[in-house]
Amino acid sequence: MIQQSIIEKYNVPVPRYTSYPPANFFKEYSEEEYLTAVQKSNAAKEPNLSFYLHIPFCRHLCHYCACNSYAMQNETVVNAYVEALHKEIDQLIPLLDNGRQISQIHYGGGSPTTLQPTIIQALNQHLLTAFPKIAQPEVAIECHPGYLSLQDWKGLTDAGFSRFSIGIQDFNEQVLKTVNRRPSQERMEDIFAVLRDAGAKINLDFLFGLPHQTAESFCRSIERAIALQPDRLVMFSYAHVPWLKKQQLILEKAGLPASEEKERMFNEAAQMLQSAGYVRVGLDHFVRPDDELYTALQNGQLHRNFQGYCTRRTTAQVYAIGVTGISQLETAYAQNTKDIKEYIEIVNSGHLPIKKGYTLSHEQQLVREVIDALMCNYHVTLSDEQRAAVNFDESRLAEMQSDGIVTISGNTIRMTHESSPFVRNVAALLDPLMQHTTKSFSKPI
Repeated sequence: MIQQSIIEKYNVPVPRYTSYPPANFFKEYSEEEYLTAVQKSNAAKEPNLSFYLHIPFCRHLCHYCACNSYAMQNETVVNAYVEALHKEIDQLIPLLDNGRQISQIHYGGGSPTTLQPTIIQALNQHLLTAFPKIAQPEVAIECHPGYLSLQDWKGLTDAGFSRFSIGIQDFNEQVLKTVNRRPSQERMEDIFAVLRDAGAKINLDFLFGLPHQTAESFCRSIERAIALQPDRLVMFSYAHVPWLKKQQLILEKAGLPASEEKERMFNEAAQMLQSAGYVRVGLDHFVRPDDELYTALQNGQLHRNFQGYCTRRTTAQVYAIGVTGISQLETAYAQNTKDIKEYIEIVNSGHLPIKKGYTLSHEQQLVREVIDALMCNYHVTLSDEQRAAVNFDESRLAEMQSDGIVTISGNTIRMTHESSPFVRNVAALLDPLMQHTTKSFSKPI
């Protein structure tokens, strides 16, 4: 167990590093700049295609949510939005080499399952008929179980999904009521039966650090989850960023657990999962030993993008479709407009709805390689070129070693076993953009 003084010292705001540079460094970006990046992406070292589709609508907005989510619109707006998704796909298809293979499709939100399964199936088919695909591509969707019947779950399996991420957050109904989240409409055991019959993989997603959670109560939820035997279980740390999402102030009034209690939630739940045969991958994933994520970790083939951890088999450059979607290409990031009405209007006018983005220099691509390796594998060995690009403060790294956060051997930096929650702090030290920044971030714990 890490000493409380060390927790307090390193529990300071740092980027989450789902991208490098982080999204709050993005700048105004033009459609022309994006088109140039897409053209370059066809010749990139990673040839596969990954598509992210953003479905922004939610029937109710959870107070904790920091995602780009919007209250459910009327049927006319939803239909216009879906039509715009198809049009954006049609605009993107001719820009990509038709010999490239789809390795991943991911739906996020919002709550993608606010759309009828037949609507989602049509979007999948639009993409899957435009390009070849690798053997067993990952077609995944994030699901809110509060509004889905067993018939809906069956419809989603018919839509072609191979992986379902079910947003439980907590089985404790007092916690769910406080954060304005509806519990599952159906028994989780019945949902699992439908998905298992279709041969689908199942992730259960939990959130720790919410009001009314204690280590004891959270572990009871994890115990119930273990009994269901999901393929993967993910424990996300609640990111408190009320300066970005004002509704999170509601949770402050309800009372948030202290950082030491939050750390205890994760550590005790992690121990339960490991005792049940799961192995840890990255910051927050627990998987079975035969899971390809664990194999990728052992082989140094683990990767990370906005959609989470993935393998080099399924990973690819990401082309985002839909409002707020962020494309992740070899040389650039590009984010669509956040305004639903504007998104529909721009796409209907025959243009791509790009608003923000970032073109990476060669040095920044090297820094991204370093941070990605550290965030995925908890260690990195710097080449001379990478060492020059990160250009960090040696004395601060030595201090981290003295505090038991890292060990240093030559050009290799390795997180200690207990210090993994602070991998973001080490990444921030290696990040030249963090040396003089005034931007705001969330705390690791």
